[in-house]
Amino acid sequence: MGFRTVTELVHDTTTRIFEHGWQSWSPSGWYDPTARPPRPTAPNHHVMAYRPDVEAGRFQGEGLLAVSTGGEVTVVAALSPDIVPSIRCEVVGDRLVISADGKVELTTSTQANSNQALADWADTFAAQYHPAVRVFGPSWCSWYAYWGKVTERDVMNEVRQFDEHGLSVDLVLLDEGYQAEIGDWLTPRDDFGSTVRLASDIRASGRRAGIWVAPFLVGSRSETARQHPEWLVPGISAGTNWGQEQLVLDVTNPAAARHLQDVFTELCRQGYDHFKLDFCYAGAIEGRRHEQVDGITAYRHGLRLIREVVGPNRILHGCGAPILPSLGLVDCMRVSPDTDPLVDPPSGDISQPGQRGARSTSVAREFLHGRWWANDPDCLIVQPDIQDREAWANHVENSPGLRMSSDPIGALDRWGLDRTRELLTPTSSRPHPLRAFDA
Repeated sequence: MGFRTVTELVHDTTTRIFEHGWQSWSPSGWYDPTARPPRPTAPNHHVMAYRPDVEAGRFQGEGLLAVSTGGEVTVVAALSPDIVPSIRCEVVGDRLVISADGKVELTTSTQANSNQALADWADTFAAQYHPAVRVFGPSWCSWYAYWGKVTERDVMNEVRQFDEHGLSVDLVLLDEGYQAEIGDWLTPRDDFGSTVRLASDIRASGRRAGIWVAPFLVGSRSETARQHPEWLVPGISAGTNWGQEQLVLDVTNPAAARHLQDVFTELCRQGYDHFKLDFCYAGAIEGRRHEQVDGITAYRHGLRLIREVVGPNRILHGCGAPILPSLGLVDCMRVSPDTDPLVDPPSGDISQPGQRGARSTSVAREFLHGRWWANDPDCLIVQPDIQDREAWANHVENSPGLRMSSDPIGALDRWGLDRTRELLTPTSSRPHPLRAFDA
């Protein structure tokens, strides 16, 4: 189906357009009609952080676009999370022409705060899906402390430091780097140690153990790809990362589905009860799957397969995940690109790691917290070499949702340790007071 006009609006100097990105890392925010919305600066960024048909030079929301003008907010949105049309807005003279490539619904609000109009829409949209909104206790994540070189010993060294410095940490999350290859989730890297022993030791410290998995990715170097090419979506790439092409697990293939569930069954048995599901966009990429289903249907099926195994009480934590299609299927969601020691990504593409894009997109999606899930604005990082660390700490403090530190505790100076202790506190699962769109 091509794009068809759904409405036209007059714009003036007060008009702002809300463009909602496809997945966690896709830029989102309110823009002046004369602005150029953020777009990928490299082909690999396009694959890994944007919807395939997004173009430069026009606004495009994925399942959600809104216009604030003349004292009214017009929200144009998908009818369900199962079918997510792209919605475009083009400036034509003094008018805004809004079109979509699928069925959409229009609502009009006179809310003084335009973000409240988005929140009201989110409440209505989620009503039939009864999403779980659970905020767990303060946490620590290995990623920004150790990147992909993390070891079992590193993590347990941090656990000891939490006690030494009086830091409140409920969950310890082992992030990327423990696995031998992407897709070989039950085979640790040779020099990592043991994921089984690590989960046991974390739990013995009185804390919960979490682990990172990219459930729909299979690296081309992996044993999974070598031994079971029939489990992969043919002819589809999810981009290049970790120095190799990333392939897509076909969860509609019964054998691949069993493999996915076996992975999570084993991780549950090892003692992990929080699963950070990353690079989830891969599961929704269009391609010829076993059952000939579309990408969104396959993605939602994949998340349901995981939930069947982990049960209702363990946490599913989405990241790099299509936003609307995840509704009702995850407990918490990264709502921004990764933060970074740097404020701005060298590429200039704010879908890539950097504090600026992480702040702006996270603020733009605050209306989802407490309505669809608990928001994850990404980790607190405040060691001395973090650029503009005071501003990033303030952002985390003012954001709803998860509180998760990711510094090596021993690298913190007095200010960083005090700020970390101050911010590692329980937060609310209730909706957050919304900032105005020009905040």
